[in-house]
Amino acid sequence: MTIRRTTSAVLAAGALAAAVLLTGCVAGEGASSAATAPTAGATASQGGTLNIDFATYNPLSLIIKEKGWLEAALAPQGITVNWVKSAGSNKANEALKAGAIDVGSTAGAAALLAKSNGSEIQTIDIFSQPEWAAIVVPANSPITSVKDLAGKQVAATTGTDPYFFLQQALEQAGVDPSTVTIQNLQHADGLAALQNGSVDAWAGLDPIMAKAEAGGAKLLYRNVDFNSYGFLNATTKFITERPDVAQTVVNAYEHARAWALANQAETAQILSTVAAIDLNVATKVITERTNLGVSNIPGDAQVKVLTKIGPSLVATGAVKSQAIIDAAIKSLFNDSFATKADPSAIGK
Repeated sequence: MTIRRTTSAVLAAGALAAAVLLTGCVAGEGASSAATAPTAGATASQGGTLNIDFATYNPLSLIIKEKGWLEAALAPQGITVNWVKSAGSNKANEALKAGAIDVGSTAGAAALLAKSNGSEIQTIDIFSQPEWAAIVVPANSPITSVKDLAGKQVAATTGTDPYFFLQQALEQAGVDPSTVTIQNLQHADGLAALQNGSVDAWAGLDPIMAKAEAGGAKLLYRNVDFNSYGFLNATTKFITERPDVAQTVVNAYEHARAWALANQAETAQILSTVAAIDLNVATKVITERTNLGVSNIPGDAQVKVLTKIGPSLVATGAVKSQAIIDAAIKSLFNDSFATKADPSAIGK
C-alpha cells in the first residue's frame, strides 16, 4: 500500500507554495505551450457568459464560486458567470465537447481520453495532485486483495480516474480485466451499489469515498501513483475567441490556490457544505488526500503520468492506437495562461 504524505508535510509544502503563488507564478515543468496567452493591449472581451464548472473533486472551483471572485473580476466587461456542476470527469468532458461549458475540471487521464477521441480541448492549469481514487469494499468483505476481484462485480465510472485506477490495479495484480464485470455507474451510484450489495467492490472517488470510509467501508487498494493530476481544461474555441477571459479564470484559480493553502479549515468547511459531508471527512480530504502545493503549469510531471496511463486506454479499447495517444499528449497542454498567471489580479 502506498501511503499519502503526512498532514504536517502537506501543510509545510502548502505554506511555501502559497507564499510563492502570492508573489507571482511558479516555475514551469518543461512543456511548451500549444498557443499563446493574450498580449498586453489586446482587445478585452465584452458581454456574454462564461460557462464554467464546479465539482466536489475540485476544491478550488468551490472556493472561487463561493467567494464570487470571477463575477467581480468579469463584471466590468459585462460578462456574467454561469456555474455548472460536474458529477465526474466524464460529465465535464461531455459538457466541454457539447460546448455547454467553456472551462471544465477533470482528471488528467480523462482529459487525455477526451483529447484522443477528438474533443477540442486544451489543459490551461493544474489544480491539484490528489489521491482521490482507490478500490473500496464493504467492511465485512472477504476480498483482501486486488487478485480477489477476478470473477467479481465492480462499480466504476467509465472515463474517470477511478476507472483508470481500477484498470492499472488489475494489470499490476495480473488480473485479466475480462474476468471482472464492471458496472458503469456514476460515482455516487457506485457507492450506493456497494452499500446495497449489487457489486462486490467500487472504484471510488473523493469526497464520496472518504465519506464511505468514515462509515466503515475499507480501502482495499491505494496507490497515489495511479491517480492522475487535476486538469483544468478549456475548449479551443473559448481560448481562441476570449483569451483574456481564459487568463482571468486561471488567475482566479491561482488566487484560490494560495487562499486554500493559507485557509485549510475554511476550505474544508466549504467542501463539507457543498458535498454534504461531515466536516471531519472534508478535512481529511483536504489535508491528507489533496496536494495543492504543486506547480500549476502543465508540463513534464503530467506528461510522465499520462505516458504511463496511455497504453491502458489502448488496451481497453478506449482509444484506437498508441499513435493517437502520443499525438494527444503533445497537443493537450497549453501552458501560456498558467505561466502568466497573476493571483494578485483577482480581488483588487
